[in-house]
Amino acid sequence: MSASDVSLSDMHSEASMDSEEEFLLAQQEWEESLQQLQQLVGALLLPYFGKWLGRQMSHWAYARYLRLGLGKAFFGRH
Repeated sequence: MSASDVSLSDMHSEASMDSEEEFLLAQQEWEESLQQLQQLVGALLLPYFGKWLGRQMSHWAYARYLRLGLGKAFFGRH
């Protein structure tokens, strides 16, 4: 009877080790997926967002430039 108890406890410890290994593997895959997502955002989305934001700011700056009266008349076009 004690031999069967030992084998059951061994099987239980092996099962828990397998589940820990599966958890660690799943965690590693999750971290790799997050890293790939960060690279995607950094390489593709940020440049497009920067381009869009730059265009928005240039339109705002030009409208402010005209509103302050810094057009052709300001520089005394002869």
